[in-house]
Amino acid sequence: MSNIVLVIGEAQDGVLRNVTFEAIAAAKKIKSDGEVVGVLCGAQTLENQAQEMIYYGADRVVTVTDEKLENYTSDGYSQAITAVIEEESPAAIVMGHTAVGKDLTPKLAAKLDTGLVSDATDINEEDGEVVFIRPIYSGKAFEKKVITEGITFVTIRPNNIKALERDESRTGEVQAKDVDITDLRTIIKEVIRKKSEGVDLSEASVVIAGGRAVKSEEGFNSLYELADLLGAAVGASRGACDAGYCDYSLQIGQTGKVVTPDLYIAIGISGAIQHLAGMSNSKVIVAINKDPEANIFNIADYGIVGDMFEVVPKLVEELKSLKVNS
Repeated sequence: MSNIVLVIGEAQDGVLRNVTFEAIAAAKKIKSDGEVVGVLCGAQTLENQAQEMIYYGADRVVTVTDEKLENYTSDGYSQAITAVIEEESPAAIVMGHTAVGKDLTPKLAAKLDTGLVSDATDINEEDGEVVFIRPIYSGKAFEKKVITEGITFVTIRPNNIKALERDESRTGEVQAKDVDITDLRTIIKEVIRKKSEGVDLSEASVVIAGGRAVKSEEGFNSLYELADLLGAAVGASRGACDAGYCDYSLQIGQTGKVVTPDLYIAIGISGAIQHLAGMSNSKVIVAINKDPEANIFNIADYGIVGDMFEVVPKLVEELKSLKVNS
């Protein structure tokens, strides 16, 4: 049986996403004595990204470069990665449960005629078996999955499995592989990105989220100010997005992004079940709402009953004072 665990890396604007490093740590949990092999695709040299994967625990990295891989397409990437899989014959494959991961991995699993455990939040060992834990029913329950045969193929939710410490003394081979990328059904001519500035919402350790009670686009300015002080990302409920207060790229919930930060501050959010599905697994939840009966308080670790337009400025003022005095 193969001893290789393949980790599919993912970059954003030329920089590896944190979930790539978390996937390396997950690979070590799946097969502690296995060889972790990273896979990277792109149009330009990937040497620096490959070295980063090695610093975070990969034993070696295989790179596939081709001008057709400049932008992600499921056709192009699946051809490149399938060729690596066929050569390496891994026992397991790991990737982040991101927009790209959710699109690419089912296609790869179908090609490999194997199952896929998606959106795993933890990996444990029970009775000598590797157990994958994943949320179901919009996060209201969890199930355990065990792979009994074939390739272990899993995607992990960002910000749930801690990455290994970065160590520049780690060394490993970087191997370039030539793959003929042909018959692409989709050609991307231009990419127009529409996203929030600052910290990546899906990987942020602190998230400040606003609801319909923020009342306006200008009302979100105080949330951005608070986020800047905390090094946080800004998110929103669907109600705030539907009202036009912010872009839908900020939406958190059942039909938006799923986040699991260390700290989630819900401001003016009532706590509808659809929103809770996207953030209820946050490690610490703070709720600010003037309605003491708001559902968000049922899951909050800490709550402030008050008008956000009075509470948030005071928080900002206090944080600024702490920064000046520190």
